[in-house]
Amino acid sequence: MPQPFRAVRLPAALFLAGVVVAGTAACSPAVHVEAAPDAANPGCAPMMVLLPQFVADAPRRETTSQGSAAWGNPSQVILRCGVPVPGPTTDQCVSVNGVDWVLRGPEGTQEGSWTATTYGRTPATELVFDPDQVAESSVLTDLAAAVSKIPQTNRCLSISDTLETGQ
Repeated sequence: MPQPFRAVRLPAALFLAGVVVAGTAACSPAVHVEAAPDAANPGCAPMMVLLPQFVADAPRRETTSQGSAAWGNPSQVILRCGVPVPGPTTDQCVSVNGVDWVLRGPEGTQEGSWTATTYGRTPATELVFDPDQVAESSVLTDLAAAVSKIPQTNRCLSISDTLETGQ
């Protein structure tokens, strides 16, 4: 014969502590991120749903715009999908786990921050981070699996690539 349901009484202090913890987690302010011009591009969706909960050991936070993500408190890494696709450039380009990134230093950005923009993928994805706060290699590695869901149509070339092909 089934046992009758019995209510369990929690001490009031324990119940109140649970409510306070839940309330403070829900009140963490969202990170204001300006939406990229093409943030509503459906091509962003496969990447956005696979973004990790942690980047460079920093937890993911809620953002205020579509096609964006942020990690860390204060925000150490900001991601925006749907930024303008970079054309050929002489800026440094690195490949991390099959994803090519064009790197631009602090000139023209927030003090100390770097920008990494995917190369050869439409829509393009932009990361803004400060390498003094998080390791560039960790950021690019942690995001490579998700970013690779946007198909690559072009890749970075080095001088040796152009010499080998006779261009």
